Parts: sequence; structure tokens; C-alpha cells
Amino acid sequence: QVQLVESGGGWVQPGGSLRLSCAASGFTLGNYAVGWFRQAPGKEREGVSCVSKNNGTIYYSDSVKGRFTISRDNAKNTVYLTMNSLKPEDTAIYYCATDGICSDYGPLFGTFGQGTQVTVSS
Repeated sequence: QVQLVESGGGWVQPGGSLRLSCAASGFTLGNYAVGWFRQAPGKEREGVSCVSKNNGTIYYSDSVKGRFTISRDNAKNTVYLTMNSLKPEDTAIYYCATDGICSDYGPLFGTFGQGTQVTVSS
């Protein structure tokens, strides 16, 4: 059974950092493109970052470029999103996703995890 489980969310003050993890099971994550989305209350889901299957393409949305970093550890079948210089507008539920493509225009995926809440406030 294909499963993605996110962790690492929580509350952080503006300017702080968090690292989200997404553990995959039921398939080999290294054989697929993978990415992160987020959805804030009342807003549409936004593709934040993704990396292609061969790591040749890495995408960041303009809103997180320079602050967020996506990485993966194939030995652990896990993908990470390191978030620095967090802002209140980064508050959202963050979802890990796969089963699709990562291009220079962003992620397009069909399988999502259950999400983890990130709250940035003072």
C-alpha cells in the first residue's frame, strides 16, 4: 500500500526554522518525483517545492525561494523540506506528494499524504 506520512510541523515564531519529513512506504521514493504543497485557510493549495526523479529539476515557488530547501534521503525513503526565515504567511497545512512530475513550472502530483500543520506567529 502506497503511503506518505508527514511529520515535523508545529508552532514557530517569525524568523524561525522547521524541518518537515515525509516518510514513504509501499514504494521506493527514489524512483519518483516528489514534492511539497501547502494550503492555508480559505486559499487554494499551492505547490511549494519539488524535485524530479533524477534530481535534475528542483522547483521552488517564488514565495519560498531562498528560504526553503527540499532534499531526499533514498536510504531512509524520506524527503525533507527545510524551512528557514519563516513568516506568518507560511502558516498552512503542508502536504507531501508524489506520483507525477516536477517541472520548471511546478509540481503536478496525484498522491498526497495527510498533511502536517505549520503555524508561524508571535
